[in-house]
Amino acid sequence: MAKIDVALIQQLRERTGLGMMDCKKALEETDGNIDQAVDLLRKKGALVAAKRAEKTTAEGIIQAYIHPGNQVGVLVEINCETDFVARTEGLKQFASDLCMHIAAIKPLYLAPEDVDAKFLEHERNILKEQLVQSGKAEKFIDKILEGKLQKLYSEICLLNQPFVKNDQFTVDQMVQELIAKTGEKIKIKRFARYEIGG
Repeated sequence: MAKIDVALIQQLRERTGLGMMDCKKALEETDGNIDQAVDLLRKKGALVAAKRAEKTTAEGIIQAYIHPGNQVGVLVEINCETDFVARTEGLKQFASDLCMHIAAIKPLYLAPEDVDAKFLEHERNILKEQLVQSGKAEKFIDKILEGKLQKLYSEICLLNQPFVKNDQFTVDQMVQELIAKTGEKIKIKRFARYEIGG
């Protein structure tokens, strides 16, 4: 097994936010390949998240953010399993970043299943009509339509949006990484965005 350089471990830590030992193990398992190590840690994080999925989240925090100029305000509720995790700097920082994300990106819904059925039907009909008008073959329309709806979700649903501080990941993927770091189930319960004249 190759000896892993401390600088490489530090680099992986900065990319993932995970502990030294986790990063060292991942680099050892991937022979020092940092990209493969990131993928490995993300897969492990997903496994932790899946294991925690049934746990109850009765603790958490409510974070408030008022944008400079006092024209936009955001409230967000994030739940976790213990008050210990609720008080951690990592969760507080994520909640704060999430508030700024919501202020800037203006999601309408938390998740695709929350999207108003009438709104979705209306959008689906418009998109379908556009595809028909553009001359797309009938057999391809449903597949293309599904792709367009996924794009719509990434615009209007908080969990599906690219995270404003790291657009390589969606908000949901950032939550999964937080679950991997804390070892607890964490979920965004709800949010509200207020804008003067909005």
